[in-house]
Amino acid sequence: MITTRRQMLYGLGTAAIAAGFTSTATRVIAAGDGREVLTASDGHLVLPGDFVFDGMPQAELAEILERHDVPRDEVQQPCNLTLLRDGDRLILFDAGAGPSFMPTAGDLADTLYDMDIAPEDVTDVVFTHGHPDHLWGVLDGFDELLFANATHHFGQAEWDYWSDPDTVNTIGEARAAFAVGAQRRLEAIEDIVQFFKAGDEVLPGIMAHATPGHTPGHTSFEIATGGDPVLVVGDAFTNAHVNFERPDWPSGSDQNRELGAETRARLMDQAATDKMRIVGFHLPGGGMGRVERKDGAYRFVEDEA
Repeated sequence: MITTRRQMLYGLGTAAIAAGFTSTATRVIAAGDGREVLTASDGHLVLPGDFVFDGMPQAELAEILERHDVPRDEVQQPCNLTLLRDGDRLILFDAGAGPSFMPTAGDLADTLYDMDIAPEDVTDVVFTHGHPDHLWGVLDGFDELLFANATHHFGQAEWDYWSDPDTVNTIGEARAAFAVGAQRRLEAIEDIVQFFKAGDEVLPGIMAHATPGHTPGHTSFEIATGGDPVLVVGDAFTNAHVNFERPDWPSGSDQNRELGAETRARLMDQAATDKMRIVGFHLPGGGMGRVERKDGAYRFVEDEA
């Protein structure tokens, strides 16, 4: 029996589970039409507080953080990837961080194994944007495609931005490595990628919504389920405290802070008005819940299902 390097890496992931690794796999909704939306953990990010909170009114910020028991100097963000089972299709939204971005992230292969899913089972990967914790997981530890059987779906505007050789010079020193890493991974998937634009039906029952600001071509996705639609918001919301209480505040994690705040306020209004279920990549409780209005702003209500 010949073992490929990908199978070898996957076996190492199963050993991590046997040694005590714990993962998160949470069912969001099981609709009558046979569609099922799930979330899978890729671990979490550990970020300096200034990466998120720089530029915000610090006195009011301190009150919000204290109320939510969140430290100012360090932010830990869960990473929740969304999966959709639809007949013979298994669709993954984003690919996680992979093995080379941050030691606390890159757990997706282990989590999928815990869900009895092999990377080869994934038929489609649909991307919200090209930041490392969403894109770099297309490659495994041997620089081979992890989801080798899948068609990869990328927004044309987002692809054009990250594949532009000049992006590394214009994105800013703190994010230059993001651009270098993105270009290498886009080159790896260029033969298996299909492009979409805002407003397109990316796959049956999956509609792309333009939600720019976090990145130039950031996209959220509305999944038709036969019941309440599910909105995969990606990084349009990156926390359940400041983003919801003050969606109008520019966030340091957004590449275009002003546009990101405009998008966030608009999307929260839509989600609250339409009572949509959302999945947030960096929101707690597996990222599942709803947006509710509170005291002139919003709050995130975790899904109890």
